Amino acid sequence: MKIWFDILTPKQYLFFEYFIQKLRKQHKIVSTSRKYDQVNGIRKFGSINPIIIGKHGGKDSVDKLLASLKRTELLTKKIETNRPDLLISFCSPEASRIAFGLGIPHIAFSDSPQAKAVMKLSLPYVTKLLTPWIIPKKDFKEFGINSRNIIQYRAIDAGVIIKNYRKTRKRKSNVKKTILIRPEESEAAYIKKESKTIKIIEKIIEKFPDEKKIVLSRYKEQSNEVKRVFGKDVFIFSKPVSGKGLLDSVNCFVGSGGTMTAEAGLLGIPTISMNSVPNRIEEFLVKNKIIIRSESPNRISKEVFQSLNNINIINKRKQNARKLVASFEDPYQVLLKTIRTL
Repeated sequence: MKIWFDILTPKQYLFFEYFIQKLRKQHKIVSTSRKYDQVNGIRKFGSINPIIIGKHGGKDSVDKLLASLKRTELLTKKIETNRPDLLISFCSPEASRIAFGLGIPHIAFSDSPQAKAVMKLSLPYVTKLLTPWIIPKKDFKEFGINSRNIIQYRAIDAGVIIKNYRKTRKRKSNVKKTILIRPEESEAAYIKKESKTIKIIEKIIEKFPDEKKIVLSRYKEQSNEVKRVFGKDVFIFSKPVSGKGLLDSVNCFVGSGGTMTAEAGLLGIPTISMNSVPNRIEEFLVKNKIIIRSESPNRISKEVFQSLNNINIINKRKQNARKLVASFEDPYQVLLKTIRTL
């Protein structure tokens, strides 16, 4: 069987890498992506080398539309001449439309019903949708997919990503403690909240002058703003990095509530969510005491202090994370079963 993966974000790259490594043993794999620094830069850490077709549209809605239309045209020409038997995507709007038009079955994954624009542009064309059991089927009801075509699996997508992280975490006790801060996805259409990241970084610098502060920015605009405001008070990582390599050295993680927040929490790293992107996964991890949620710079600084100094809290987070990860099923088996039904 020839299976096509369309990979649009770093999370999708890391998530699908696990499935591709297994499927390529018996099937021909075709993977595509787009010109997007966040994805293209992470390829050097992985085993997938997708064909780059089209580009990311940026923050402006008109630019997003034009980039998507152009990519659909270019991608259609590529797929029509090299027609696969199956598409697997993370609800790629362009790939969804192409697969529907060419009569290619489409299995989609999604843990983000809050990304309404993407859901509306993809789910009406999807054959089967696979999603974590945490997310009720009704969350997808408004997007044009029958609930009978939604299949839930008992795992969190970040749990798949960290499979190769968990056994190698080591931390040297004689180095500075490190606080990693990950700003929100500022170019996503679903971001509605006003950013509090600058105020939070400011408070962390004030309260933790001796600790190492790293800001893992997503875009050049974010990097420039952080550099302008804080100068040498923080280390700025503006290019994609190995999540495993970076998280190995982190004592506390402050994130926006997305995938890397879930990764850090499931690795047992004391993690605080700024809740920039309210979602079911973040809500579940907070409820199960894997991560802490706070939008207040003062409270976040207090939680950071506890995360760096309270060994009981540190050990409890690790224990909770190990127990939860051990309870997950393997989504690969669910995918294989779904493929057989098509």
